Amino acid sequence: MNLTISGHHLDVSPALRSYVTTKLDRITRHFDQVVDVKVILTVEKQKEKEGRQKAECNIHVKGNDLFAESSHADLYAAVDDLVDKLDRQVVRHKDRLQDHHHAAPKRLM
Repeated sequence: MNLTISGHHLDVSPALRSYVTTKLDRITRHFDQVVDVKVILTVEKQKEKEGRQKAECNIHVKGNDLFAESSHADLYAAVDDLVDKLDRQVVRHKDRLQDHHHAAPKRLM
């Protein structure tokens, strides 16, 4: 899995980088065919404090590309919300890949 963590209008500290990495391990625990992950952490210049910190992520998995974004006053809370959204998308994608159809019974004549 290729992991890219970048910051827009902020420096990504080693503590923040390790926090994002440990949170994204939950996604690879549910679905091991993750090819590429790109995380962008931004601080927007807004007058109100709510929703100023933003985290967005692109995930390339086998057969699909997934995207999620989250805004919050705290960047760590935004990362938590982002990982929750991505986890739901990955589990849903995994369920779609699995074959849920049962074989037709043989007919005896």
